[in-house]
Amino acid sequence: MAQEIRTVAIVGCGVIGMGWAVLFLSMGLKVIISDPAEGAEDALKGYFEQSRSYMEGYGDYDKLISNYEYVHDIVPRLGEADFIQENGPERLEFKRGLIETLDRHARPSVVIASSSSGLPSSQFIQQCSQDPTRILIGHPFNPPHLIPLVEVVPHPGTSSQSVKAAMMFYRSVGKKPILLHHEVPGFVSNRLQAAINNEAYSLISRGIVSADDLDAAVTSGPGLRWALTGPISTNALGGGGGPEGFAKRMERLGPAIRSWEDDILKHRFDWSPERMLDLQSSLIDVQVCPREPISARPRYSSGKEKAWVSEALTLSRTATGCLHILYPNCEAHDED
Repeated sequence: MAQEIRTVAIVGCGVIGMGWAVLFLSMGLKVIISDPAEGAEDALKGYFEQSRSYMEGYGDYDKLISNYEYVHDIVPRLGEADFIQENGPERLEFKRGLIETLDRHARPSVVIASSSSGLPSSQFIQQCSQDPTRILIGHPFNPPHLIPLVEVVPHPGTSSQSVKAAMMFYRSVGKKPILLHHEVPGFVSNRLQAAINNEAYSLISRGIVSADDLDAAVTSGPGLRWALTGPISTNALGGGGGPEGFAKRMERLGPAIRSWEDDILKHRFDWSPERMLDLQSSLIDVQVCPREPISARPRYSSGKEKAWVSEALTLSRTATGCLHILYPNCEAHDED
C-alpha cells in the first residue's frame, strides 16, 4: 500500500476526469485515461489546450502532455496503475458494474477512488470480490485542478491503509483532502451548499431579494471570510479565538439564530417542478460569466470573461486582506 504512485488510471473523462488529468499531468505523473463516449478523446485534447497556461506553470507543456495516453479499453492497462480515479456516471447499477471491473483487474492494494458526488461507496461495492477494502470516495470540487478540496469518504469496510494512502496521494498533488469518518448522503460540502441554496431559493421565490443581490450577499459578504476561515473558525475568531471564543459567539448570537429557525423551516423551499420553473423565471436577468461551457469557448474568449477572472483574483486578495483586518492576531494556515 505504501508504493510510490507514478501512474494514475482515470476512468471516465467528462469535465471531472479531464480536470483530474490536467492536475496529475501537471504534477509529473503518467496518466492512462479512457472514456467510451464518442468524441471524448477530441474533447480531452481541447481541454488540455484550454488549460495550457495552467500547465505551463508547472513545466514544459509539451513534455507534460507527453505523459498521457488515451485508450479505448482501460481494462488491459489497469495493471499498470498505482492509483485509480473513477469518474463514471452517477447511476447506481452502472457504477456497481464499473467498480467491480476495476476491482477485478487492478493490482492488489491499489486504491480505487470514485469521484461520486453523492453516492456512498457502500452502495456500489456489493459485486466486488477481490478487495473492496481498497475502495473509497475521492470526491473533488470542479474543476479538480483549480479547487483544492477533495472529500475522502471510506465505507465501513475500507481499510485504514487505503484511507491513509489516498490522503497522502491527494496531498502530494496539491489537494486539500478532508476525511469523513462516516458515510452520509451528499457528503459534507454538497450538504452545506444544499442548505444555503435551499434558503437562497426560498428568499428569491418569496420576493425578498433579487437573484443578483442574493449572490452579492454571499460574494461580497460572508463568502470572503468563509474562503479563508470557514464558518466554524469565523465564529470562534469573532468571539476572540479558540473554544472559548466560539462559546462566547454562540452565547451572544445563539438565541437570535434560534428565533429565525421557525421562519426558515416554515418557508423551506419546495423543490417541485412548478416552483423550480417559477424560480427559473426570476433568474432570466442574472448575468453569469463565463456563460458557455468550458469545452465550447476559447481561453479568455472575451474581454468580459477576462474581467471576470480578474475580479475573481481581486476578490481572493480582498478576502486575505479582510482576514488580517478582522483578526490581526490570526495567521491563516492549513491543518492537515
